[in-house]
Amino acid sequence: MWKRIHSNRDPRDTLFSEIKKEFSGYFKWLGEAFRKRAERRPKVSFGIMVAAMFLSMILSFTLFRAREKPGFPAISKVFEPAADGFSKIIETSVDIRQTLALKHLVDSLASKKQLSRKDSLKLDSALDRLRVIRNRH
Repeated sequence: MWKRIHSNRDPRDTLFSEIKKEFSGYFKWLGEAFRKRAERRPKVSFGIMVAAMFLSMILSFTLFRAREKPGFPAISKVFEPAADGFSKIIETSVDIRQTLALKHLVDSLASKKQLSRKDSLKLDSALDRLRVIRNRH
């Protein structure tokens, strides 16, 4: 099997902290250069920011606009009243048969003076099934 490698690194050391340690001098230099130029010519910096926002607005309304791709038209279900009617009749008749069987079971369990644990579970499941059938219609 594979041998586990245990490292004793400090849990506070993350990828970001290591990158920051390695390249912090470059980031500081770049930040200082940007700050000095912005302080030297604030109107130019403001103009560049406004131009960048304007360019972003133009691009978002033209090139990067999400267009709906033409696709196949949705295929709707063909309406067949005879088939739908017969399937509804069959489904309803199955539900009626189940309801009658469950009603008979509930009546037979209710007529007992003392219910065993098994009888209680049967009665509970039968009543739950009746609720499901009733809520479906």
